[in-house]
Amino acid sequence: MRPASARVLLTGASGGIGAAMATALRDAGAQVLGVGRGASDDPSWVQADLASAAGRAAVLAAAQRWRPNVVVQAAGLPGFGRLQELPPDEIERVLQLNLLAPMLLTQGLLPQLRAQGPTQLIFVGSALGRIGLPGFSVYGAGKAGLHGFAEALRRELADTNIRVQLLAPRATRTAFNSAAVDAHNERTGTASDAPETVAKALVELLQSEAAERFIGLPERLGVRVNGLLGPLLDGSFAKHRRSLDAPPTQAITT
Repeated sequence: MRPASARVLLTGASGGIGAAMATALRDAGAQVLGVGRGASDDPSWVQADLASAAGRAAVLAAAQRWRPNVVVQAAGLPGFGRLQELPPDEIERVLQLNLLAPMLLTQGLLPQLRAQGPTQLIFVGSALGRIGLPGFSVYGAGKAGLHGFAEALRRELADTNIRVQLLAPRATRTAFNSAAVDAHNERTGTASDAPETVAKALVELLQSEAAERFIGLPERLGVRVNGLLGPLLDGSFAKHRRSLDAPPTQAITT
């Protein structure tokens, strides 16, 4: 779809990546209705906590009025650390917002989207949804579930007006997590992207209408190799495993 023809409902629009996406979409000519937990006087904004039924209902009501033809689900929470050290309520919050909330919101939106013209549903996943890294068991589980959901839904809706797509960035450095991402990259020898890089990839995915896009050449290759030889790669994540013993930093997200 041409951005100039897009009316985009964007969840997670107040985050580092989401804000960059909103800017990139508008710069490309799209109209954007942002969704986030913070309040705003902007008429193109919906305040909602997607982890709650009331929050999702507020988004559905706004969608009925605004009639988006593109839905980008970018809301999510980071989660990093050894499983045995993560509080149970944090595990629940990460899985609730990263997996269950987009599933339930999509279910609520489908009747309206099915009744419209050509529509695109874009889910923002992560390379960690296809490559399991030490320290990201909970976050990776949520993103892996989101990837499976998007893939199954794409096939379920293949004969409808709705095209389902997945954007999977690697670690993304924002103003909120820059120190943590830099420390993690130094310890593990990995790289990260800026939010603007991910936002540009979103606009390109919108236009191309491709089924999936993974950002970063090593990550794209890693996803393919991991799918074929996953158990054989277990020993190659020693740096990531040892990084868990470093002093704690902010949670980082991909």
